[in-house]
Amino acid sequence: MTHSAITERFLKIKEANNGRKAFIPYIMAGEPSLASTAVIVSELEEMGADIIELGVPFSDPVADGPTIQHAAMRALGRGVTLRKVIDMVKSIRQKSLIPIVLMTYFNPVLKFGLNNFIDSALKSGVDGIIIPDLPPDEETEFIASCHKNGPDTIFLVAPTSTDARIDLVANQSRGFIYYVSLTGITGADISIDDTLRGQIEKIRSSSNKPVAVGFGVKTGGEAGRVAEIADGVIVGSAIVKAVDEGHETFRTLVKSLRAAI
Repeated sequence: MTHSAITERFLKIKEANNGRKAFIPYIMAGEPSLASTAVIVSELEEMGADIIELGVPFSDPVADGPTIQHAAMRALGRGVTLRKVIDMVKSIRQKSLIPIVLMTYFNPVLKFGLNNFIDSALKSGVDGIIIPDLPPDEETEFIASCHKNGPDTIFLVAPTSTDARIDLVANQSRGFIYYVSLTGITGADISIDDTLRGQIEKIRSSSNKPVAVGFGVKTGGEAGRVAEIADGVIVGSAIVKAVDEGHETFRTLVKSLRAAI
């Protein structure tokens, strides 16, 4: 059986059985420029990232907090579009095979054209997509096309998700299941407690797919505690902020996160 690049990465981490979990950093495409983004992807891979979550700037990023919102607006001001981001992934593919997940919203995909998006994403080397405002029971033909041809569709489970919703998300997700650690936006404070552990166990009772936790992880300490109970840790706002603050701040944070996860 042929696995996707994302599934393959999780399998290799699991087979190593050394306590290491998947480190999934999020960066905003076009921050501080598209050329710089490609360099940052290379640096993240060199420092031990397993999967890259690449944000596509959008004018109304409803799931994102101020840090990512501001980064998106700056990137939009530079003329960054979904098409340009897909083209950049194609250029990254000339040097790297690290799994890349696009985090976008449905409106840019709809404007791009659903079939055209799938075709372009596959040809460029996009491995997965996260579309927070596309529920797994909407646009089912588009989701089915992704399931048939790729890229992996990664859906979100929230603390408020019902058992039925968890079952649906688990069934429709490919690559991994994204657990949103809080009922809020990216960058808010995470609570790492028995509730988080219980929710992840509930997801695992519905599926054997990997579970990665995101929203709110800011420090190596938090990342390490999440890694004890999840298969992967997604860090977004803290890394976007570090990129904005400078190269050394960025590298110091990423190294501490990788060491902890």
